[in-house]
Amino acid sequence: MTLVIDQLAKRYAESTVFANVSLEVAGGEFVAIVGESGVGKSTLLNCMAGLDDWDGGHITHDGTDIGALDAEARAIWRRSHVGFVFQAFHVLPHLDVAQNVALPLMLLGQRDAEAKARVARMLDVVGLAGLGARLPQQLSGGQLQRVAIARALVHRPALLLADEPTGNLDPTTAAKVMDVLLAQTREHGASLVLVTHSDAAAARADRVLHLRADGVESRGNSAG
Repeated sequence: MTLVIDQLAKRYAESTVFANVSLEVAGGEFVAIVGESGVGKSTLLNCMAGLDDWDGGHITHDGTDIGALDAEARAIWRRSHVGFVFQAFHVLPHLDVAQNVALPLMLLGQRDAEAKARVARMLDVVGLAGLGARLPQQLSGGQLQRVAIARALVHRPALLLADEPTGNLDPTTAAKVMDVLLAQTREHGASLVLVTHSDAAAARADRVLHLRADGVESRGNSAG
């Protein structure tokens, strides 16, 4: 499944955040997006997920025109096709780890034994086996980020979007987080788009794109 962005533009009031952003991300491909703070990297990611509206251009995923969907249709599309890893984790404090990871499956109406087994497998994949009953406040920052990644991957999305997933982590934990993201997306043929300031994370991408106000510039396979 291919993500296609064509001449995308985003404005706030009289200020243009970015314009003329065009790119394609194929299934199984990992693209990193870098750029100066405030250039709109997180906003671009939100547009890809259909969380933010835009002011010009088109976003399509596997032939679906995301901009043509109303709010309800976008939410349904997002539940089925998108996994989002937020920098701030957004793990729900009143739910235990297993319940947090299971949220995408629950939203899709999957509450059976297979759903529970998939949650258990994902916790094992991210190195949190046996911690499903713990509450988020009992975990470290690195563990919380791995909960967020397990949640984003548990429903096997075709499009995985990650906003600074290693930004709050030490280098060793950051490398492990990237290992999980890459292994899981490649296994299921997902498209991975990662916004990062980390040279180490960007260096592992198939392509690195530098976001500017007037579009994107290819930087090969390193953040250089």
